[in-house]
Amino acid sequence: MPEFILEVHTDPVAIGWDDLVSKLPNTHILQSSHWAAIKTGIGWRAEYLLWKDVNGAVRAAAMVLIKSIPILGRLVGSSILYAPRGPLLDWSESGLINQVLGDLLNYARKKKGVFIKIDPDLQAGKGLPGSADYQSVSPGSEVLHELNRTGWQYSTSQVQFKNTVLLDIRLSEVELLGRMKQKMRYNIALAGRKGVVVRRGDESDFPQLYRMYAATALRDGFAIRDEKYYTSVWSRLFRDGLAVPLLAEVEGEPASGMVMFMYAARAYYFYGMSSGEHREKMPNHLLQWEAIRLARKNGCTVYDFWGAPDSFDENDTMWGVYRFKEGFNGQTVAGLGAWDYILNPLLFVFYQRITPALLKVMRVIDRQRIAQEMNQ
Repeated sequence: MPEFILEVHTDPVAIGWDDLVSKLPNTHILQSSHWAAIKTGIGWRAEYLLWKDVNGAVRAAAMVLIKSIPILGRLVGSSILYAPRGPLLDWSESGLINQVLGDLLNYARKKKGVFIKIDPDLQAGKGLPGSADYQSVSPGSEVLHELNRTGWQYSTSQVQFKNTVLLDIRLSEVELLGRMKQKMRYNIALAGRKGVVVRRGDESDFPQLYRMYAATALRDGFAIRDEKYYTSVWSRLFRDGLAVPLLAEVEGEPASGMVMFMYAARAYYFYGMSSGEHREKMPNHLLQWEAIRLARKNGCTVYDFWGAPDSFDENDTMWGVYRFKEGFNGQTVAGLGAWDYILNPLLFVFYQRITPALLKVMRVIDRQRIAQEMNQ
């Protein structure tokens, strides 16, 4: 007889999903019904798993996305499963961990899963791996050992950033400014003196934000989706009261922007973009500071800068933006990363072979599309 009772639901509203998961440890916006609604609009379907104790109290949860594999899905009815930033539970409870992980595997088998991917928002260490100040933390370091021991594999496809920088914004604005690096404080003040103004935007600003995002992608060499995807994501979360567009302008001309998400007392710097103009006026510095101030006013206690290098390596493509984030004097944390449990090794090998080829083609097409959009 299992200690915890597993329930599987398809209607998040009926069970009050977001209210339930907001009370669980390590909750995350990617486990929300709002994010599930976005993903179901692009070919996934979502199911909501709850683990309750004998008294009916929810002890763990996982929003699982399910998608049929191209070609394979039609031929043999196979699928992939992914719990973005899940499951949610107290990772210090070994009995609960064992049952949740075991139940997830049984659930994935019933869904004819080729593999299931999890990437809990759990700290495994503080500092960047490989740096002098890195240190393992519990229970994340023990969970890593348990995943390895029970047959999970560190994923070759890390969907989200493994590491990030977190800033405790329960402090006063004076304290936050005082703890920043001196250069950051100077640049924030400089932006104000040079006429940079940060304003809160609305849905009418999304086309402009996307154009800056596309320009940033071309300039920095990373792939993005088309405009329809981003505007639908931003609009959906904006209407749900979770997304805030911000623009830093110089004499009414957008110089940089961002779309900040807020969920369960945490703010996320998900999307940042710039036109490339007025860099000498430091618009990004003031933009981040105003975002932090706004997050505090809305009751957030943590500001997640969303992304840090995988290791202490100055050649990492994220090193420059990481050094910028470091200027706010947040805590660099190393996460668990994404882990796969392979249920069908043969089909998994096939999936691993076709996916990189498809992604490579898509990136080439996307870069050509973005370049054409920017030239229109």
